[in-house]
Amino acid sequence: MSFFDRLKTAAAAEWRAYTGHPFTNALADGSLTEAAFRHYLVQDYLFLIEFARAYALAVYKSPKLADMREAAAGLSAILDVEMNLHVKLCAGWGLSPADLEQAPPAIEMLAYTRYVLDAGMRGDLLALKVALAPCVIGYAEIATRLAARPDANAATNPYRDWIAEYAGAPYQEVAAKAQAHLEGLADLYATPAREAELIAIFKEATRLEADFWEMGWRAAGGCSGREEAY
Repeated sequence: MSFFDRLKTAAAAEWRAYTGHPFTNALADGSLTEAAFRHYLVQDYLFLIEFARAYALAVYKSPKLADMREAAAGLSAILDVEMNLHVKLCAGWGLSPADLEQAPPAIEMLAYTRYVLDAGMRGDLLALKVALAPCVIGYAEIATRLAARPDANAATNPYRDWIAEYAGAPYQEVAAKAQAHLEGLADLYATPAREAELIAIFKEATRLEADFWEMGWRAAGGCSGREEAY
């Protein structure tokens, strides 16, 4: 079993709550309210700003030049690709990048990003990458599942662009490289005595990811009425 699979197995309940949250299913069938998606997306833009800082920290924490390059590539993917999707989608609501940057941060966004940055400040590169893994790798898994659902890519689904972005080959490659890099770091630094500590970090980061979905789900009632309970 790979290191990442061991993390997911140990955090099975948290992983299910995160990757199968009703918010994600409502994206797939288009039943999520616009207000819920808008609230989520604005907070996710603020989240990405803080995650960019985490990748910058990963450059500093990198013991090898190859690790620095991997972290720099992740930083570029956030600043130059992923944030542009948010800007494009929010422009349809008349929101500018300046509006997004000045939005009041939600408690859930602050809790999650501060936890990841704190894990990175206190620990080494492996600890930081474990804290980042639920987001980076989890979004690829979630989007792949959603894209396979019948209504996900329908012209009537207002969230098809979001699903396509994360289910598409470029993001899937980013996630695959992140997982491969995590496995390499684990081979070098994840001793049996340390694995319990890393599992605890992964569990908490995954729980905070589920809280982030829940934040969006609560906004304006979350669902327009077609989404089944998960």
